[in-house]
Amino acid sequence: MASRRTGTDVKATLARDEKTVPAPSNIAPAVPSYVIWKLLSFSFAMITLPISSYFFTLNHLYNGNTTFAGATAAIMANVVLIAYIIVAMKEDQSERLEEEERNKKSL
Repeated sequence: MASRRTGTDVKATLARDEKTVPAPSNIAPAVPSYVIWKLLSFSFAMITLPISSYFFTLNHLYNGNTTFAGATAAIMANVVLIAYIIVAMKEDQSERLEEEERNKKSL
């Protein structure tokens, strides 16, 4: 069963809340800026590289064969994706190694 609050309890709680000083707000981004730039650059590459490779190979390399030009564009999209995965894995490994070094120094 719920307990009943009296008016003095509520007033005392409100008085305590008014006396506390609010902590300064943290306006730092949740993700570091280099991660955002890396994502934007790979996104740009994912858009431009396959399209440009398609039209370049269509007109200059395969002389109008759209099948081979499309396959080249698909391969280039996969190259960008694999490159992003490799860069992300290396970044994750470097963060793990830095944390292990900090743990060694603290011991």
